[in-house]
Amino acid sequence: MRGIVSQKPDSIHRLEICCGDPASVAAAIAGGASRIELCSGLSDGGLTPSAATIETAVASGIPEVNVLIRPRPGDFLYSWHEISVMERDIEFAVASGATGVVIGALTPDGDIDTDICGKLISKARSINHHANVTFHRAFDLVRNPDKSLEEAISLGCDCLLTSGLAPTAQDGIVTLRELVRRAAGRLMIMAGCGVNAGNAATIIRETGVDIIHSTARGPSASGMRFRRDDVPMGTPGSDEYARMSTSSEKVAELIEIINRTTTL
Repeated sequence: MRGIVSQKPDSIHRLEICCGDPASVAAAIAGGASRIELCSGLSDGGLTPSAATIETAVASGIPEVNVLIRPRPGDFLYSWHEISVMERDIEFAVASGATGVVIGALTPDGDIDTDICGKLISKARSINHHANVTFHRAFDLVRNPDKSLEEAISLGCDCLLTSGLAPTAQDGIVTLRELVRRAAGRLMIMAGCGVNAGNAATIIRETGVDIIHSTARGPSASGMRFRRDDVPMGTPGSDEYARMSTSSEKVAELIEIINRTTTL
């Protein structure tokens, strides 16, 4: 187990921006962020990004790059083939200069799979002893959050990303507050899912979480002039010529809110 987390992060580090592409990384930096979770497939809840995306983010100079390790959408019950893939992804991410990884795995009965998670954490720290480890929102699907919190701490996780076992962090305020109380500084609690400028201050004040996690996204219009609207590349009926991407303005707004919320 790593050392106890005794202090909250500096104000600029109290925001993690979830970035799904290189343009979002650039926008996060432009907005003043210093910590990102790097992923792909946000519409699937987040998946492991490509090797080149990891290298690009690391080269951007942002101080903290935490790479999501999730090989597929769906549940968090993994086969040994998938575990092998995750280990290789971790090895590449940390060796490429990522400061941390974001992991999670569950048993069929809804507990943290401590064997698998321990294996993934060991892989990361065999490459960089100081690699930061966040346990992701698989936590929000556990059957016993008190037991799972203690397991995440015992595994040596530095941070827990959670919505408080609710559809959004705002809905999970009561549980988030209790998780902060029970964690008692032994790992950082990061509130995520649906966090935005409209509710960030309330979530921070009412829970005392150490960090908030947000995509800070807005619509980004396509530059395509010729368009074939009747041929979908993804979900039928979706707009192929519009996407959501991190907004530097939204990032800056969240940082301003954090700085105003003195109870964080």
